[in-house]
Amino acid sequence: MRKFIQVLSFSSLFLLLTTNVYSQAKQQIFKTEKATIKVEKIAVDLKNPWGMTMLPDGTILVTERPGTIKLIDPKTQTKQNVDGAPKVWAQRQGGLLDIAADPNFSENKTVYLTFSDPSSIRGAGTSVASATFEIIPTPRLTNLKSLFSMKNKTSSGVHFGSRIAFDNNDNIFITVGDRGKSSRAQDPFDTAGKILRIKKDGSIPLDNPYADGKKALPEIWSIGHRNPQGATFNKETNQLWTVAHGARGGDEINTPKAGKNYGWPKISYGTKYSGAKIGIGTKAKGLEQPLYFWDPSIAPSGLDFYSGNLIPEWKGNLFAGALKSQLLTRLEIKGGKIIHEEQILESKFGRIRDVRSFPDGALWLITDDSDGELLRITSAQ
Repeated sequence: MRKFIQVLSFSSLFLLLTTNVYSQAKQQIFKTEKATIKVEKIAVDLKNPWGMTMLPDGTILVTERPGTIKLIDPKTQTKQNVDGAPKVWAQRQGGLLDIAADPNFSENKTVYLTFSDPSSIRGAGTSVASATFEIIPTPRLTNLKSLFSMKNKTSSGVHFGSRIAFDNNDNIFITVGDRGKSSRAQDPFDTAGKILRIKKDGSIPLDNPYADGKKALPEIWSIGHRNPQGATFNKETNQLWTVAHGARGGDEINTPKAGKNYGWPKISYGTKYSGAKIGIGTKAKGLEQPLYFWDPSIAPSGLDFYSGNLIPEWKGNLFAGALKSQLLTRLEIKGGKIIHEEQILESKFGRIRDVRSFPDGALWLITDDSDGELLRITSAQ
């Protein structure tokens, strides 16, 4: 009996040690300027995850660019396939992109998706759809409804945008890239290179700057954007914030105002990939200046203000992911201006595609790789 107990004790010790090693492998501690943080891997082996949204029960829907959706339970760290995703054109940067739960999801079970919508003729363009999310008998989307679809679809595989953000009146902002043809961003009757604003049923808000459609398409909010892949709406200041890719340098953060022109490709703080000059320089009359820009480029994607309580030192800071630089950038705001930047997690987790501050109080990231990860950041204290 004594020998059996001794063997059992060694087995228990081995289990304890291996479990501890596994736990350490799933979470890491990092010291930053203002906080010591813990980064936990909640889900792995995601196929180029692109967007995410948290549901009221704490589960998270994550899109995968090839055209699939996963439902992830952070408590059990399990994931399920979600049926009913729209058909997508999964080429290069195209595919299933952003996802957002309706602000009134508890009542209507509605989610919104952006994706590269395949054309019956050729190529694709950015589209937006709504759907009902059902969990019984299995996770699935039903009642898929198109709200917006770019008319001038092309075979270009780049610059689709495309983030979703809700304003205080539950209108939807959608960011759309220039689809690789920069001149489209300045055409007021083309949705490429624009920020759009529509109602949840796809109709046009009456206070849109071009609602009558005479000077520009009625869904357009602002023009002159290259490839905005991050957007968030600050409900306290009633202000939209976006982050967009430049070319070789010139990534920029803007707070797009109704009817304003943000310059691309007439002005830019970057250059062409060849090194050649873009447009007429960095400034021009009638064209808005960026609130903040990077040169060289970090290739930003995903944008959100941290509003949780789990990392109080970061409250109110703006966060953006970076693909090329493989980092998370923290931006301090004062008086509507960015006064300080800290870059963290560089080369620790790969290409950071999306950043979200969810109601659970944590800051969440997804990494854009064929074996992408869902990460949760909290204070290590």
